[in-house]
Amino acid sequence: MRFVLIHGGFHGAWCWDRVIPELEKLGHAGIAIDLPGHGSRRDERSTLADRRDAILEVLEPGDVLVGHSGGGYDICVAANAAIDRVGHLVFLAAGLPIEGKTIVEATGGAQDNNDGAVTQLMDDETGMLGFLRTTDDGRLEVCDPEKAKGFFYHDCDEATVRWAYDRLTPAPLLFNTEAIHVPDFWSAQLPRSFILCEQDRAMPTSMSDQVIQRLGVNPVLIDASHSPFFSKPAELVDALMRAVDSVPVGPLSPR
Repeated sequence: MRFVLIHGGFHGAWCWDRVIPELEKLGHAGIAIDLPGHGSRRDERSTLADRRDAILEVLEPGDVLVGHSGGGYDICVAANAAIDRVGHLVFLAAGLPIEGKTIVEATGGAQDNNDGAVTQLMDDETGMLGFLRTTDDGRLEVCDPEKAKGFFYHDCDEATVRWAYDRLTPAPLLFNTEAIHVPDFWSAQLPRSFILCEQDRAMPTSMSDQVIQRLGVNPVLIDASHSPFFSKPAELVDALMRAVDSVPVGPLSPR
C-alpha cells in the first residue's frame, strides 16, 4: 500500500519523517508533502483549492489518504475531487468538514459577520488559544514552547520537542474562512477510519466524539499524545494497518 501523509496546522511534511521508514519496514510506501502555506511552502497562497491541488498532484489510484488534525479537512476536499483515486481515508486525531460550513465554524470558532475576520479559530475547550498569537501578516503562530509541549508533545523527549518546535511555521488563515462543499465525498461513502490518540490534549474530546459518530466508525486506539508520529511511530504504523483493515459501522454524515 501507499500512504499519502497530510500534516495539520503549523507542521509540515517533516513531521512524518519517523513514520515513513516504519511503513517501509512492512513493505509499504509513504509520501509526505508540505501543503501551501506550510513548511517549505510557507510563503505560498493557501486556499482550499491550493491545498487540494497539492494533494492531487501526488495522489494515485488506491492510495491511503492520512490526515492529521487540521489535515482531515484537506483530505476530504481532495477526496471529493478524486473519488476514484482514494483507497481509504484515515483521520488521525483529525477534523471532519460540516457541509457548507467553514473550518472555523466546524471547529467551534467564530468570525465577524461584517468583514469575515476570524475572531476565534477554534473552541477553546483545551486552552490552546493561550499559546497562539497573531503575526503582523495575519497568521497564527505558536509562541510558547513549554505550552506547545504540554498540548502537542507531552510524551516526547526534550530533543524531539525542541526539534519540532523550531520547525513550526505560522498557520495561514485564508482557507479556514472558505465554506467547504464536498457533495461527492459524502455520497461516495468511501472506506474510512479514525485513529483516537488516548492522551490527546489538543483535540477536544467532544470534537473527537462528534467526528467518530459522523464518520460512522469505531475508533482505532493508540496510547499517545496528539503527535504519535514523533513519540510512537512504530505504534502509529500498527494503528494505520488496523485502521485500513477496519470497516465503517454506520453511514457518513455531512452534518
